[in-house]
Amino acid sequence: MPQPSKRLEKIPPYLFAEMARIKREAIAKGADVIDLGIGDPDLPTPVPVREALKKSVDDPATHRYDETARGWTSFLEAAARFYKGAFQVDLDPSTELTQVIGSKEGLAHLAWAYLDPGDLCIVPNPAYTVYKVNALMAGADVLEVPLRESNGFLPDLTEIPTSDAKRAKLIYVCYPNNPTGATASPAFYHDLVRFCREHDVLAVNDMAYGTVCYDGYKNPTILQVSGGKDVAIEFHSLSKMYNMTGWRLGFACGNPEAVNTLQRLKSNIDSKAFPAIAEAGAHALDHVNNDDTIALYQKRRDNLVDGLRSIGWNVMKPQAAFYIWARVPVPGMTSAEFAGALLEKAHVLVIPGNGYGSEGEGYVRMSLTLVGDKNGERFAEAVKRIAQSGLIPQGAAV
Repeated sequence: MPQPSKRLEKIPPYLFAEMARIKREAIAKGADVIDLGIGDPDLPTPVPVREALKKSVDDPATHRYDETARGWTSFLEAAARFYKGAFQVDLDPSTELTQVIGSKEGLAHLAWAYLDPGDLCIVPNPAYTVYKVNALMAGADVLEVPLRESNGFLPDLTEIPTSDAKRAKLIYVCYPNNPTGATASPAFYHDLVRFCREHDVLAVNDMAYGTVCYDGYKNPTILQVSGGKDVAIEFHSLSKMYNMTGWRLGFACGNPEAVNTLQRLKSNIDSKAFPAIAEAGAHALDHVNNDDTIALYQKRRDNLVDGLRSIGWNVMKPQAAFYIWARVPVPGMTSAEFAGALLEKAHVLVIPGNGYGSEGEGYVRMSLTLVGDKNGERFAEAVKRIAQSGLIPQGAAV
């Protein structure tokens, strides 16, 4: 057989695949594992969206390839209406929106659309691995900017050397953040727009968790900032908005040139989603809210965070996203060692923070999505098991 492409040598094993292997081995040994690992919505897609799909499937107009330039027309128009209602920003469906097969696909292909060997891409550390991996596979150099707790897990743009800023084509950000759960302020986006204008860089904003907010918090976007459309493209996922996990549907919006550049590549790679799925997505964007799901996530967040604090593990309570980013509470223990000990002693699976980059060492990520949990009871059980494990010293540091 011929040898695989050398570009594959640049990427590590996919983090979640490795955690799935460890989980399978534990279950095979008879363990009842509480999986706080992968952040996929665990609740069913809302009934109105499923009913809309059934209706769309029966429409012969959906039984063909979507031959539109940027995506199913009703879906893009609904995305524009949704964005206006949620973020008070007008989008032109014909020039400032394009459909993607889930935000992961769009984020990855944007790197391929812009980056050549020798170009520079700026990515956060820790971060969702897709940004760095696809920049590397495109042949680009990568500059990792640390996200530190002392700076609210925001990149310090002033730390980026001017020589690197001038070389860069893309800078990826993600707020609400995966994995830290941090949020960004309009002031940060103002600084980012200024940075991108000064150095001719495209900001790539991963907004997959943009509507997953708690306690009345409203998430801002870079496109709300003056000049945002001049320098930014933003990605949204219906998976996180409406529990449409596996439907593979989302949209990119923002700078018309960036949107068009992405679509030029995609038109030679994919033929878009099954139109019936896009039609159901349009119905979701226009008519469905996911408030019940968000309320359950908030209850789970409170059960988990308050419970862990009560046993001496003082973790942070996020305003958005569905992740708890917690310092390893045992002095001298690495992220991987603590995650392994937790799985062995408590049968609770968490993700070692260093899986998201070197700056994640010393932390673990816990997800608020958990198959089988109905009303927070499995999170209460997780706290109980962690307490009984003996791994949490009293007064563990934040």
